[in-house]
Amino acid sequence: MTLLDLKQKININKVLMFFGVIVAGFFIVFIVWWNKEIVINNGIGIINKNETLKSSITGLNCTSADVRSFAVMLASDPEARPLSGISQADMVFEMPVDPTGITRFMAIFQCEKPKEIGSVRSARDGFIPLASGLRAIFAHWGGEHGALAKLDAHIIDNVDAMKYEGEIFYRKAGVRPPHNGFTNLSLLTKTAQNLRYDFKNSFAGYPHQDKEPKRNLSNLTDQVSISYPGSHAVNWTYDSETNLYSRYRNGSVEIDKDNGQPVKAGVVVVMNTTSKFLKEQYISVDVQGENVAQIYQNGVVVNGKWNKDPSKLDSKLYFYDDFGKEIKFAPGKIWVEIVIE
Repeated sequence: MTLLDLKQKININKVLMFFGVIVAGFFIVFIVWWNKEIVINNGIGIINKNETLKSSITGLNCTSADVRSFAVMLASDPEARPLSGISQADMVFEMPVDPTGITRFMAIFQCEKPKEIGSVRSARDGFIPLASGLRAIFAHWGGEHGALAKLDAHIIDNVDAMKYEGEIFYRKAGVRPPHNGFTNLSLLTKTAQNLRYDFKNSFAGYPHQDKEPKRNLSNLTDQVSISYPGSHAVNWTYDSETNLYSRYRNGSVEIDKDNGQPVKAGVVVVMNTTSKFLKEQYISVDVQGENVAQIYQNGVVVNGKWNKDPSKLDSKLYFYDDFGKEIKFAPGKIWVEIVIE
């Protein structure tokens, strides 16, 4: 091999090495981009392809954790059972809405997408601060006069079935009124988008446990009983194998008509409060201020208190232990049972 041939071979090798480095660099960039940078437009928000998002409410994996939730008013009446979508809510509030103690629900939907939600019922004043504290879009079918006046004045973002009946909210044949009103999240989302509501989730969230804490004999319990009147009476039973509570109403398992699944929760909160009589069949439940609460999770009960700043409608609803420390919830769906003293 001549000296010229040797120099040419060295130059060719240098060129090949140079292009090899470039190809390797592009390959590395591609791998990083594929695993971390691809985004998917879900029609509402942008999420990373392989990023594991967790709900700020439940602490569970949730691909729409960065998307604002909907708070939907639901019936509690025996005639409306079983409800559609109730097992798929991330958080549910139940409270008495009239002097006899009959209750109503507000279900918070963010992570799961039921095919159908209902029966949708009217708003009550006490639910508005709770929806606002979660920074949710409030969906309802009309409301008590005072509550409806606030919602019509746009005290919070809301979607009223009275303005969209037959389009976003519909009546189901074969179901007796007023329990025949239904909707779904796709319809609600479309309407809220048309109303130009912000879809970015701004709720601060609840802290969650990294691991199940140790139990002691002093606070072990596997039953939660709520003495709502008659057929509204509620019982939750703890299952240590799943670390979940199963819901019973009037002695029967609560079932979701939408998917046939029983209603379960990782956390059950009993929130004690007071109420004021408004008129006729209406009361106003106090959900801003402070009072005692019992938090059931992991098969134990923690006595503490709840607090919500009465000067700010959108203030977060906090739960503290007896030492004034915010309680960390077990990851899972949350049910708040509001009991009037």
